[in-house]
Amino acid sequence: MTQLSHSREMMLLTGNSHRDLAEKISLRLGVRLGDCSVIQGDDRETVVDITASVRGKDVFIIQTGSKDVNDAIMELLILTYACKTASAQSIVGVLPYLPYSKQCKMRKRGSIAAKLIAKMLHKAGMTHVITMDLHQKEIQGFFDFPVDNLRASPFLIQYIQDEIPDYRNSVIVARNPGQAKRATAFAERLKLGIAVIHGEEKTPESETLDGRNSPPPPGTEQPNTIFLNLDVLPPAPMQKEKPPISIVGDVGGKIAIMIEDMIDDVSGFVAAAHALKERGAYKVYVMATHGLLSSDAPRVLEDSPIDEVVVSNTVPHEVQKIHCSKIKTVDISAMLSEAIRRIYNQESMSYLFRNISTND
Repeated sequence: MTQLSHSREMMLLTGNSHRDLAEKISLRLGVRLGDCSVIQGDDRETVVDITASVRGKDVFIIQTGSKDVNDAIMELLILTYACKTASAQSIVGVLPYLPYSKQCKMRKRGSIAAKLIAKMLHKAGMTHVITMDLHQKEIQGFFDFPVDNLRASPFLIQYIQDEIPDYRNSVIVARNPGQAKRATAFAERLKLGIAVIHGEEKTPESETLDGRNSPPPPGTEQPNTIFLNLDVLPPAPMQKEKPPISIVGDVGGKIAIMIEDMIDDVSGFVAAAHALKERGAYKVYVMATHGLLSSDAPRVLEDSPIDEVVVSNTVPHEVQKIHCSKIKTVDISAMLSEAIRRIYNQESMSYLFRNISTND
């Protein structure tokens, strides 16, 4: 049990997204979860009722991105606003997996939804966020209040050392060049080699077209349209095409360990596992912080050449484990509990980032 010392009282609240993790954190801190009801009415509206007083207290709301992600967000926003209007001293969101974090870049004519989430949390009254392994570290800049982006790498590395026999005969694999820095950070701490997979299955052409054909086709011009001579512009560059899957590095006779921040659609991992087995790897592991495993991912994994998938419990995946015996879980509640304790006691967070590089 972690020791707490502070003049103000702490209160832990949770929505419905990951009750099991909230209870583990509560047990480690020795603080009972606050009395709070979060339900959906007959009209599907989220209704929150906090039965205990939060006035002047430091409130920590534990909520994560789950299968019902939009419900989880609304529960979090309404819980936060309820605490704000009830005069809580501070409201800290403990969001092990930040919802919509994959939508952190502008694509075609879409939107940067991760920034919208950050703005809504601030507007609702949140004053601080604790999260883990953001999809892109730059997401912290979307928030107008402090964000502590914890790392799950110490737990994953410990799992490799304790649970993978002959792990010193392993090679850390980056599934694409963009993951090379993260894979290198793992490899250096484990004193292992690294391999990088280059190229992947082509994206269907229908997904690459976004309607940016300008000028408009003949006969579709609008009145008062201004035309310029486009012949003076340089020719359009050749369309970028990804080459067939190739592997840079030696994986023959080794255990291949793929490192990612999250695993959701598993088709790319399965294709990479096939390539690794063809190059001589005799076992293939996949390790990720967030195991979203949507749709039929568990079934695909069960029938794939991947030997084991190791994920943390930042999101619940008990149902997925029923359908896939290869999924293993690493508990990260100790890290989140210590982060809560340090913020509550106004202690430095640097201890939680010791021996962790910026590329983790």
